[in-house]
Amino acid sequence: MSGEGGAFLVVGLGNPGIEYQFTPHNAGFLAIDRIADEHNAEVVNRRCRALTARIQMAGREVILAKPETWMNLSGLAVEALVDELDTDLPANLLVVYDELDLPLGKLRIRERGSPAGHNGARSVSGGLGTDEWWRIRIGVGPEPGVQQEAFRRGKDYLLTPMGKRDLTAIDPVLDRVARAVEMVVAKGISAAMNEFNRREPEDSGNSPAEK
Repeated sequence: MSGEGGAFLVVGLGNPGIEYQFTPHNAGFLAIDRIADEHNAEVVNRRCRALTARIQMAGREVILAKPETWMNLSGLAVEALVDELDTDLPANLLVVYDELDLPLGKLRIRERGSPAGHNGARSVSGGLGTDEWWRIRIGVGPEPGVQQEAFRRGKDYLLTPMGKRDLTAIDPVLDRVARAVEMVVAKGISAAMNEFNRREPEDSGNSPAEK
């Protein structure tokens, strides 16, 4: 054990490599970088097959992490970090990742759930042996009528760098994710769900993303 059992672990999912930095599938990495920037930290320390940084948030020590594995092997890094940090599950782990079934600009916070079609989330559940882990999903789906051909290609869409319009749209979402993470750390998942999920009442609740 590392002696950091009291730390809260926040993991963003994505693919390593500069070519993937601004792709929709790397929204989790972008969120971790935004949080690190706000705390004048750099996510550069290598441990457990991930790049990490240590910050203080809401009076607690928080470990930020970006797995250096490919997305579909994210669970290897998450499992290793949880073991090394002796992380309490689910209360001290939050995973942030992209959600194709949510429109760009939306976010959803959940206590648990099926990975659905997300390979990174599936790997995390496999590594931890449970779907009972806290998560923030960042919408990266295109607007209706926009980029529909690319959207249908799925994987190609997720791994194609975002254009200026999409980067502009996702920027304020990353700020909201940072605030949501801080609320989770300070007050727990239920408080964050009540605060951030209720802001988007136009969503029907019947989306495939709600699985």
